[in-house]
Amino acid sequence: MARDQVQHVRQHVGDKRDPAVCPTDDEALTPRKDTRSLGYAWRSGVAGGLAGCAAKTVVAPLDRVKILFQASNPQFAKYTGSSFGVATAMRDIYHSEGALGLFRGHSATLLRIFPYAGIKFLAYEQIRALLIPGREYETPLRRLLSGSLAGVTSVFFTYPLEVVRVRLAFETKRDGRSSLTSICRQIYNEHPVEKSAAARLPGAPAPLRATASAIESVAPRVGLINFYRGFLPTLLGMLPYAGMSFLTHDTVSDLMRHPSVAQHTTLPRTRNQPAGKPAPLRSWAELCAGGVAGLISQTASYPLEVIRRRMQVGGAVGDGRRLRLGETAGVIMRERGFRGFFVGLTIGYVKVIPMAAISFYTYERMKLVFGI
Repeated sequence: MARDQVQHVRQHVGDKRDPAVCPTDDEALTPRKDTRSLGYAWRSGVAGGLAGCAAKTVVAPLDRVKILFQASNPQFAKYTGSSFGVATAMRDIYHSEGALGLFRGHSATLLRIFPYAGIKFLAYEQIRALLIPGREYETPLRRLLSGSLAGVTSVFFTYPLEVVRVRLAFETKRDGRSSLTSICRQIYNEHPVEKSAAARLPGAPAPLRATASAIESVAPRVGLINFYRGFLPTLLGMLPYAGMSFLTHDTVSDLMRHPSVAQHTTLPRTRNQPAGKPAPLRSWAELCAGGVAGLISQTASYPLEVIRRRMQVGGAVGDGRRLRLGETAGVIMRERGFRGFFVGLTIGYVKVIPMAAISFYTYERMKLVFGI
């Protein structure tokens, strides 16, 4: 009915707007049917993968130092409390391993980040289309859920590559250089030294101890399960991280497009831009929106990220026992107290702001290139 009314008004009054600058009423009323098409899916996936690779390459040296700090590598633990610890650690890596040492593990990062970022942005677009089919459904909660579910989807498929990357970055020249194949073989064959069920439950009733022993006898101790060390805190951390990241980015982008500032923050619409899409932000505005998104999401999820790193390197330090979420949190609390959950947060901020900014900027610009 509304479409007929619009057409009737056009016939009598005429439409003087430039469709390259402002969408027509027909375009505004047309649902975005192509969101679930195969062409849209692969374009958004490739755009997201390229965005992730660009962002990770820029911050790769900082990322390696942060992993060494979080995992309490013995050679670099002394730098964690220093004001210039990050710069000093990077200098030591450069002197001992050369410039390529700052990118240790980056090849595994790119192998992981392209499918990870691609799946994340692709899943976000698809889940968002389901939860927010129209403007009337646009709420912060639905945006948060869309981002959280997209993050969980991407990490489920790519987590083993993340474990390999962390183990490569955790090594130093003194440890020796391991190839990607040898690291994978080492993780696969690690056999954690577990206490028996009876030793872990000395005061428990006999039936409970027998049940625990039965479960223990069939639970995998070696193999592919080792590639999912720290998976639970990763999922828990991804809910606030991805959710807050997309929510903050979309909210800040909306504020940037407010009519009172739109002439300074947005670019003119182009004919290549699909109907119904908001005007693209200028480069500085898009970078600001992405940077703020990264800052807030990193703060919300950082304690779980520290726990995850410690669990991922569990086979490389200590007795190799596979620590659970609560046990790992207890170890961190005993070693460093509450502040231990925020070790490396400063470098996290330094890394995450440009990374998120470049990621969202590249993704939005690639969407324009692909016409989606």
